[in-house]
Amino acid sequence: MHLHILGICGTFMGGIAAIAKELGHEVTGSDSNVYPPMSSQLESLGIELFEGYDTKQFKNEPDIVVIGNALSRGNEAVEFVLDRNLPYTSGPQWLLENVLKDRWVLAVSGTHGKTSTSSMLAWILEYAGLKPGFLIGGIPQNFDVSARLGESPFFVIEADEYDSAFFDKRSKFVHYRPRTLVMNNLEFDHADIFTDLSDIQRQFNHLLRMVPNNGLVLLPKSDNNLRKVLDMGCWTPVQFTGGDWQVQNSNPECSEFEVMFKGQVQGKVHWELMGEHNVNNALMAIAAAKHSGVKSDLAVAALSQFVNVKRRMEVKAIVNGITLYDDFAHHPTAIAFTIDGLRAKVGNGRILAVLEPRSNTMKMGVHKDTLAASWSSADQVFIFEPSNLTWSMDDLLSQSNVIAMLYKDMHMLIKSIISYAKPGDHILVMSNGSFGGIHELLTEQLAKIALNKN
Repeated sequence: MHLHILGICGTFMGGIAAIAKELGHEVTGSDSNVYPPMSSQLESLGIELFEGYDTKQFKNEPDIVVIGNALSRGNEAVEFVLDRNLPYTSGPQWLLENVLKDRWVLAVSGTHGKTSTSSMLAWILEYAGLKPGFLIGGIPQNFDVSARLGESPFFVIEADEYDSAFFDKRSKFVHYRPRTLVMNNLEFDHADIFTDLSDIQRQFNHLLRMVPNNGLVLLPKSDNNLRKVLDMGCWTPVQFTGGDWQVQNSNPECSEFEVMFKGQVQGKVHWELMGEHNVNNALMAIAAAKHSGVKSDLAVAALSQFVNVKRRMEVKAIVNGITLYDDFAHHPTAIAFTIDGLRAKVGNGRILAVLEPRSNTMKMGVHKDTLAASWSSADQVFIFEPSNLTWSMDDLLSQSNVIAMLYKDMHMLIKSIISYAKPGDHILVMSNGSFGGIHELLTEQLAKIALNKN
């Protein structure tokens, strides 16, 4: 069968393409931004890519078109598909019908930590010899791919609450029908498609209602927003982190901690990750793996060899004693988690936080009242203001308890960071996009300064 995927270069749709190719299908696709690393990964699989959405890409008419949720009515390719009455579907629906319907699905949902937790869970199952399939919205560094079919009944999926397609406004995750469901946390996000928190809770409850009686639901005991989701109806056994699952004897940076289940020590994790949020992610992954039959001591051993996902506190360079990090954080809670985790590691070392508030929710100003408080553990904050914001960021500077500076020009932003940085500093760049290649630009400028000093 010939699948043509519109919006193929996103992490989710790229994963769909890889799995479809592994199943033996002919796969082609297009996107408005066809560039590495996803384009290189897809081309290495023998997938023909088209730049843009003109109708020439349909010269060889596909058997079905899989349409990504970034595309809407008015798009030239979408209109062609509808006018020609070509068979089409969403990515989540295709995945259900062709992969998930016969699998033990372990779904990881929540506002924060989905990518890290699903990567941990997939690695635990792999370490235990179960050879799971998975589809993860990032690059798990214990594997060389972001998605694969797998060789066992188990399939780990990052379960996103964002909508499925222009013709299916339900959350992606309602298509996944998990037997093991992780709900990491829940806050208001995605203001471009949800009107309020109760809107998101309703979608989470739709997901919850699909988990069978012989399944398992995992959530933090302290998350009142998720408890309200449970109160809307749950017919599945539930376990809680902070209750059934706990941590003890954690060191300050959370690189070592003991895992407890119902009062019994399961083992001690030693890893390179930092931050309480990653400890919570680890508990969820261990608990979910246990439900699929992996003993907790084996899961603990696996996590001691876990390498974090790319763009999660990833060290991009160390130049002249200055460490440059890349992180995906783009919500106030995630920003605070990330900075606090780094603070626990570096102690009194200076943290220069660099933020691009580019998510749709940020651009709409939904988090403008909590954003300044999220970076309070940093020493200096550099904010790049996107051109299409619907609100003024000037008030953030007066709300901040640390020095914060606002820039609209990338050149001036980099110049300011470089002039302020000194050996021993930690530059933490946070964005859910490429941020104009800022990591490479900063590394290049830092290297030039170091060379001139020598």
